[in-house]
Amino acid sequence: MALARNRRRERAVDYWPGFVDALSTLLLAIMFLLTVFVLAQFFLSREISGRDEVLNRLNSQINELTQLLALERSGKQDLEDTLANLQASLSSSESERSRLQELLASGSGASEAAEARIGTLQETLDAEKQVSQRALNQVDLLNQQIAALRTQLGALEDALEVSENKDRETQAKIADLGRRLNVALAQRVQELNRYRSDFFGRLREILSSREDVRVVGDRFVFQSEVLFPSGGAELNPAGQDQMAKLASAIIELGREIPDEINWVLRVDGHTDNVPLSGTGRYADNWELSSARATSVVKYLIANGVPANRLVAAGFGEFQPIAEGDTDTDRATNRRIELKLTER
Repeated sequence: MALARNRRRERAVDYWPGFVDALSTLLLAIMFLLTVFVLAQFFLSREISGRDEVLNRLNSQINELTQLLALERSGKQDLEDTLANLQASLSSSESERSRLQELLASGSGASEAAEARIGTLQETLDAEKQVSQRALNQVDLLNQQIAALRTQLGALEDALEVSENKDRETQAKIADLGRRLNVALAQRVQELNRYRSDFFGRLREILSSREDVRVVGDRFVFQSEVLFPSGGAELNPAGQDQMAKLASAIIELGREIPDEINWVLRVDGHTDNVPLSGTGRYADNWELSSARATSVVKYLIANGVPANRLVAAGFGEFQPIAEGDTDTDRATNRRIELKLTER
């Protein structure tokens, strides 16, 4: 009857590992999207900050040139007003000279006084002509300066447009990079999940006859009593036999996984919450759990598993899977967990 129950249990379909694989794939995809988002934000913020500095500098130059142009225009207007006044004065002087000449022609008694007055007016007229000419020269100079300022403004506007176009191109490149990273990471996740499924399938075949080895989520769990003596970290003969089978499966799988997938097998040691006596080799559960994980890793290395594909970690009693304080709960928490993951 017991044999029949075992056969029925072997024929039963265990959907839980598949569900866990799908869930882990979804979690990895979400983590990847978050990573891409952070990278995109980082590159975009750097690029935009540089563009903002250039735009601010260009805007500052435009403001300065605008102010200079306004000043030049104001000075030009003043000179034009002065020129208009001089021309009006010149016209008045010419009218006065004509009037005096007429008086001179009409009366000989006042000729000398008229000639003196005409000479004075002529000198004034010559001086005003010189002032008018200088004003005209200044107006021409201001016109040239205004034309140069307009040329500079045009060049700055062209540079600003080029900068904005480059900024848009950079944002488009960042978006394209994000899409390519999404595709690449999704492919890596799919490949790692496929090899993880193969690894779990082979371990199930190897360890299918043992009831003290369980699958919890994406991890294989060995009870510590199967591998180690109580309070010790040296593998017993049964534990060495199980780890030797595990090493063969890891070596076989390692030949199939592409080199670009940086995979590792993490070995986690866990204990129960009963403090150690303090008279043994290990001071506390931290040291015991770390020593057990390290013992497994060293044994796998001794059986041919590359050291760079293994990671050992000790968690003491602080990651229980059974929350009670019964003997059964404590035995459940004393365990070694194996997880195939990416570095």
